Amino acid sequence: MFRIQTMNKISPLGLELFPRERYEVASEIPHPDAILVRSADMHQTEIPESVKAVARAGAGFNNIPVPLCSERGIVVFNTPGGNANAVKELAITALLISSRNILGGIKWAASIADRADEVPELVEKGKSAFEGPELKGKVLGVVGLGAVGVMVANDAAALGMEVIGHDPYISVDAAWNLSRQVVRADTLEGLLAKSDYVTLHLPLNNATKGLLDAEKFRFMKKGARIVNLARGGLVNEADIIAALSSEKLSCYVTDFPSAELLACPRVIAIPHLGASTPEAEDNCAIMAVRQIIDFLETGAIRNSVNYPRCRLEQQPAYRLLVANRNIPNMVGQITTILAGVNINIAELINQHQEDYAYNIIDTEQKIPDSVLEQLRAIPGVIRVRTITQE
Repeated sequence: MFRIQTMNKISPLGLELFPRERYEVASEIPHPDAILVRSADMHQTEIPESVKAVARAGAGFNNIPVPLCSERGIVVFNTPGGNANAVKELAITALLISSRNILGGIKWAASIADRADEVPELVEKGKSAFEGPELKGKVLGVVGLGAVGVMVANDAAALGMEVIGHDPYISVDAAWNLSRQVVRADTLEGLLAKSDYVTLHLPLNNATKGLLDAEKFRFMKKGARIVNLARGGLVNEADIIAALSSEKLSCYVTDFPSAELLACPRVIAIPHLGASTPEAEDNCAIMAVRQIIDFLETGAIRNSVNYPRCRLEQQPAYRLLVANRNIPNMVGQITTILAGVNINIAELINQHQEDYAYNIIDTEQKIPDSVLEQLRAIPGVIRVRTITQE
């Protein structure tokens, strides 16, 4: 029986995928095998020793202590693409409201509600104050071509925009899904120089923090507009307020308001609504649950943020799973110990991702506890687990 702890309200469509005969799911449960979380801050949470995986029902994972989990061999999953359509729809909305002063017009119309018979005439006289350019024919630069970025690029092209994209790390899957109408930009600076609108769809890390700042704004067209529904820290806040104040930029739409941004009249601040749809919550929960089930029952890893993608399709009666530091001769030491007790390896796969590696080893004999202890004693081995299908 596997035990799953939920740290937030998780969509029932996801939770009902756990087979009741093999899984116990609760918000308070002793010795959980895995944790399901959405937005709960786990940095101050004591994670039980029994936990083998943490799954975030969403794309971001800043609320999870990933380095600590990595050191303990806890695989952290996220659900990229689960909320992609929700974010894409908001991004298209952001392009429209950044371009035409729809929000200002709505607010002004509400202000004349008490003018009775004058309203029709006032509307005709006042509407010119809220005009703005169409999207069709304008250039959109999409920075980050993951699940969301690809969908935004494709839909913007369908709206008649000229779309250019920049992502030096684009995946094969994303490339297959990208419209042929989207033109590749070799550099970020080249994209910025050509774009009337720029939308950001990439993670926040040391390499991307403050990606758009005063230096980058110098490359941009006067009056360009920026949409950031990814992470607030991708844009230097003080620099963009200065660029808006000097009218270098026309508008900044962000899903991550601050007091300073709210005080800037050219900022359209949205209260982090990117993934706030019931469909997105359902999709992310379903993905997270399926990944946990696959990992606990077969050892397979997909969509992990700290350990490599790893899968062996055929699963015999005995399977050994080893997480270790990515250092030389780890596989050799593991196989030597198994060979020393005449355990034959049927299949083996080893994958690594930066500082960590993961092994799936299928054997023809059950591995004794004494051998598992030998494997755990290898310097650099972090976690050893077995799965038996009997």
